[in-house]
Amino acid sequence: MRKHIPNTLTCCNLISGCIAVTFALAQMPQLALCFIIVGAIFDFFDGFAARLLGVSSPVGAELDSLSDVVTYGVAPSAMVFVLIARLLPAALPETMMGLQTYLPFVAFVMAAFSALRLAKFNLDTRQKGVFLGLPTPANALLWAGVVVGVWGQQFAAMYGLIAIGVGLLACCWLLVSDVPMLALKFKHFGWKGNAFRYVFLLLSLVVLVAVGHLALACALIVVLYISLSLLMWALHIDIR
Repeated sequence: MRKHIPNTLTCCNLISGCIAVTFALAQMPQLALCFIIVGAIFDFFDGFAARLLGVSSPVGAELDSLSDVVTYGVAPSAMVFVLIARLLPAALPETMMGLQTYLPFVAFVMAAFSALRLAKFNLDTRQKGVFLGLPTPANALLWAGVVVGVWGQQFAAMYGLIAIGVGLLACCWLLVSDVPMLALKFKHFGWKGNAFRYVFLLLSLVVLVAVGHLALACALIVVLYISLSLLMWALHIDIR
């Protein structure tokens, strides 16, 4: 019986991701974000349960990645798809209105790169104590937070679309890149070797307190995580 517990939790992650996609396409981004977070909770506990019960298996590993593609790839892409569709009528000139039917589908390129990232992660033996490339949960939280944060806000649609386009390109590259990203796993709690982890946690707390919008604060924390990791990479600082 216990060997089925981790896979059951993984399937709950998958179901949560499917529900998130449904809410995203129904233009209910807050609920979509909630179910992405619920899926992430199941994703955490399925691995924890597998290690605790000693029932890890190749099937479980493959199922985990397939579930993550939905929760961390398709769901946030669907949220961005709907946001682009909302912005296009105000952003496009009349002569280009025919494009508004097709342009929103660009958002699903992110789902493809998320799948590539997960497949690469499964085969990459170098990612011990550090992530190479942007983790899919962080990418999903970033975009879900952005969509919820700007939903209903007034801003120039054209500039919003440009920002989304640049952001999608940057994140797709980061997902499959070899840029080392800070892993928040503490081998010990001393300052040495954990300085950047403590700095990140402290700055994240400041962002949470300073920003009144929780979803937007989560997105900004991911931006902070990416920025700090890129800074350490540029300075050739070992972040293992």
